[in-house]
Amino acid sequence: MNRRTGNRAGLDKRREDVASMFDEVAERYDLTNDVLSLGQTVRWRRKLVEALNVAPGERVLDLAAGTGSSTVPFHRAGAVAVACDFSLGMLQVGKRRHPEITFVAGDGMNLPFADNSFEAVTISFGLRNIADPRRGLEEMLRVTAPGGRLAVMEFSHPSWAPFSTVYTEYLMRALPAVARAVSSNPEAYVYLAESIRAWPDQNGLAAMITETGWTGVKYRNLTGGIVAIHHAVKAPGND
Repeated sequence: MNRRTGNRAGLDKRREDVASMFDEVAERYDLTNDVLSLGQTVRWRRKLVEALNVAPGERVLDLAAGTGSSTVPFHRAGAVAVACDFSLGMLQVGKRRHPEITFVAGDGMNLPFADNSFEAVTISFGLRNIADPRRGLEEMLRVTAPGGRLAVMEFSHPSWAPFSTVYTEYLMRALPAVARAVSSNPEAYVYLAESIRAWPDQNGLAAMITETGWTGVKYRNLTGGIVAIHHAVKAPGND
């Protein structure tokens, strides 16, 4: 089904559907993610900060930042971190919980920032939710300064076949069931499972990033390939 049913977005990822869905889950979003990931989110975010290797004072854009929980580690590392999201509900919760973070409303396909504004750009579990992820990657390239870095953390494909079968069963059966117990909108997690299954594998995403103009693309698997961090650089002469 590619249309929204109730409070669940479809795989066509219409902007208003996705934004509305995240508005509804904003208040309990971080708690739900921690439960569904079996407590792995903190570790994954730590690995993302390491991958981006931010220096104090660097300008960092965290796109699809939601409530800002993914932005806080960059702030603590000394970066001038900006959290950007198109869900006003997420931004409202984030501003209340993290007043030290700058929150900006913005669409990943039309970012409200000037060219070459950031030394580093990152997106965690959000590229998959952009209707045209290639356009999103191009926009991230535009706002990154020459020589700047990109880090994309996203669900991916387990690298061990037997584990892949177990993971798929968890996604389609256990994940929605757990979400019903802890989320304010469990239907949103049916979309989550569907969108993860439809997402390209590690090499497919690496190719997409390269095709949009980024260079030196490489990736690192986390938790057996459930999650992967893709890292890339904007060529120094690309402005």
